[in-house]
Amino acid sequence: MDRNVTVALIYDFDGTLSPGNMQEYDFIPTVGKSNREFWQDSNDLAEEQDADPILAYMYKMLHEARSTGLSLRKDAFMASGSKITLYPGVEQWFGRINGYAAAKGITVHHYINSSGLKEMIEGTPIAKEFRKIYACSFLYDVDGVAYWPAVVVNYTNKTQFIFKINKGVESVYDSKEVNKYLPENQRPVQFRHMIYFGDGTTDIPCMRLVKAQGGHSIAVYNAASKTNKAASEKLLRDNRVSYVCQADYTDGSHIDTVVKTILDKIAADRRLEMLVTEK
Repeated sequence: MDRNVTVALIYDFDGTLSPGNMQEYDFIPTVGKSNREFWQDSNDLAEEQDADPILAYMYKMLHEARSTGLSLRKDAFMASGSKITLYPGVEQWFGRINGYAAAKGITVHHYINSSGLKEMIEGTPIAKEFRKIYACSFLYDVDGVAYWPAVVVNYTNKTQFIFKINKGVESVYDSKEVNKYLPENQRPVQFRHMIYFGDGTTDIPCMRLVKAQGGHSIAVYNAASKTNKAASEKLLRDNRVSYVCQADYTDGSHIDTVVKTILDKIAADRRLEMLVTEK
């Protein structure tokens, strides 16, 4: 039996790795809107048309960019993503956690599971750290200009990517392999070897799923927001998450300690399993 075990760390993005919505750092100011105005217009459109709020915001991005002459090419979205601010310690987090896990015989894979825009996330300095970025994205025409949504990630269909990770099916398009029966102990990443990081209501189905299947869910909050912290603590009281942590990813922080302790437990459980098989 392989002595190594694969653990998946799965992150929401906005509010989890970054303090705000990714569009607010560069895109919205560039099209001449306030954050409040852009999101209000987007939400009003969704309500009026009884539409998915995520599809509505993607439409508003296309509409506002065309109206103001802003580029809709992928590299323009990536350039906008490079302006995103990350929480303290995020850039150093991945290498440190990977090293800690490796010393215990654990291979860590990091994933994004976000309702934000994939193209913007790909413009951040941490994009290279992720095995796969599951997020909203656009279709592009022959001239490389965005014209239609390609992938839409909302609060319920976020869960599909948990199952894809579980079965090792990384393609968004592939819906056949992910639905094939595969015994849990043969799946590349078992649910009990998942850690899900989220901050808001769009993460609740994923956090509950991972926790219910024996994994660990962490509600992350911004220390600057009492409302945000209270919402995270309510998730804990409602038994929807395993832990509540401040969005501080520096060495020795609470979230750092929690994740390392979970990895310790996974390593210890694995050693016990090996003792049984070696009897």
